[in-house]
Amino acid sequence: MKIMIFGASGTGKTSLGKEVAEVIGYTHLDSDDYYWKKTSPPYQEKVALTLRNDNIKKDFFKNENVVLSGCMLSWGEEWSEVFDLVVFIQLEHEERIKRLVKREKERYGEKLESDEYIIQNSKEFLNWARQYDNPYFTGKTLAYHVHWLEHLQCKVLHIDGKTEFNVNVDIIVNEIRKLNT
Repeated sequence: MKIMIFGASGTGKTSLGKEVAEVIGYTHLDSDDYYWKKTSPPYQEKVALTLRNDNIKKDFFKNENVVLSGCMLSWGEEWSEVFDLVVFIQLEHEERIKRLVKREKERYGEKLESDEYIIQNSKEFLNWARQYDNPYFTGKTLAYHVHWLEHLQCKVLHIDGKTEFNVNVDIIVNEIRKLNT
């Protein structure tokens, strides 16, 4: 069983993916671990598409059951055909941005107030994340995600990010169990 949980930054897809994988005994992978080079501070340098795909495919296909958190839209057409279930999580804009601001503060601590590089990168990231609902933005957007969902060949489950975390875990786990019968 191959499951993908995705949505905009700040919707909780990574936390949800980790918990679902643990509850059901699947391997958890996060696309960010393959998309970004290991740097300090993190999320500074992207891995080339071909290398990123080679790396994730090794882990993805060596495991029979995988919960992958993160978006694979721009990684190649083959990713639209490998999942048994895709979970699309949405969250209201203001709450999502509030979560991201909190996460940035937790991630960078006092550097977010003193390190000009960190300050600038955080501002750029938050500005990018605020564009998700803008249909004219050229990056990752709600319109882009919805369009991709329409072309998937598997079951798609829509969940609300403001629903209690454990309830969403149960919804996804129950859906996986139904698909396994």
